[in-house]
Amino acid sequence: MIVRKVIQDLPLKPFNINELKTGTHLPFDVYIKDRGLLIHYLSKGALCTAASKEELNKRGISTAFVHSKNEASLQEYLESLEKLKAPNFENPVVFQKYSINKEKHFQIDRSILQSDKVLTFDILVTDKFHLKSLLSKGEIPLNKLKDYSDIEGDLLIKKEDANLYLQYLDSMTSYINENYNKENIQFVFLKEKTKHLMMSLLEDPKQEDYLRRSSEIITGIIECIMDNKNRIYEGFAFKNMDYYTYTHSLNVALLSIGLAIELGLKRTDIEKLALGALLHDIGKSVISPEIINKQGRLNSAEYKIIRIHVTEGEKILREHKELHEDSLIPLLQHHEKLSGNGYPSRLKGKEIKLFGRITAIADCYDALTTSRPYRVANTPFYALSIIAKETGDFDPALLKIFIKMLGA
Repeated sequence: MIVRKVIQDLPLKPFNINELKTGTHLPFDVYIKDRGLLIHYLSKGALCTAASKEELNKRGISTAFVHSKNEASLQEYLESLEKLKAPNFENPVVFQKYSINKEKHFQIDRSILQSDKVLTFDILVTDKFHLKSLLSKGEIPLNKLKDYSDIEGDLLIKKEDANLYLQYLDSMTSYINENYNKENIQFVFLKEKTKHLMMSLLEDPKQEDYLRRSSEIITGIIECIMDNKNRIYEGFAFKNMDYYTYTHSLNVALLSIGLAIELGLKRTDIEKLALGALLHDIGKSVISPEIINKQGRLNSAEYKIIRIHVTEGEKILREHKELHEDSLIPLLQHHEKLSGNGYPSRLKGKEIKLFGRITAIADCYDALTTSRPYRVANTPFYALSIIAKETGDFDPALLKIFIKMLGA
């Protein structure tokens, strides 16, 4: 959710936005003043781009701010601009080793750090391109970690421990402590079960039982969100430091559900959309992890390969005869653009159906706000600014509702 704060709420140090050097990574958060409110514009570690500065210049914003506690960092940054350079990518061998290791693990929700129950599995945390032990089997998270707010990496467990993890979460729903309530942990449990099923589907997409169970769980998630819309925002309170297809799939489904509710769609239509949004990237199961996890931009050959995930996904889902035809639309059309410049069918305008338009916005937003080991995520505000500039590609009426839904 985008949070705006009144300027007076924070002690601020102003500076000219043009003092930021394009191509450098910022050692502090950057705020801007817009209509008397303070907006978090760029995150610490973000790459300062020409587009981000141009956006502010177009809106007549020349002054930016840092928190006063970062004044020394700002001064040091300004004094050493000539020496600052955007960091190079990690050694390819190191990155490949990290990517292979990551595929052996499952990313889990951070709410487990609030648990006062004994762990039945080990928990690791990502630290740039390395996995480090955080908690061991037999330990109690709350006892071991008195302050977990400064833990920035993703939490991972071994894939073979995933069922133990889900059993652990299920047991947490049976009691309440001061750190969480039953309804919240039940929602976390549903999300984590969905992620695990998506991971299993990506590994074996022909398993009809996985698809049936995904449909059942997504129905439970819809009910939770309809009971409390804030659960969408709670699901995005802490963004991952790396990309996981199964987590991205869940995020796109959550955002699509939220937008569908705002549009007042019928419950049966929301269910069809949600399942399709969850499965929109199932075709990536045939794409090499080396391409999906590559550092930086794909070359033209790799881009051609990644684009086939749509048609490959259609082949996979058409084998599941019980899947409603409407649930194929998010997969088929989430990369189509109103301008006709999308893929795979270069549809344009009214040729792109509502489910496709919704999923396109949700997919793009989650991708922009997700970190990679070599790139810091965009802030929600800046991500929406990027999408809004693509006026000919995304449905402007839906985007307006989406922005309102997120609190902008």
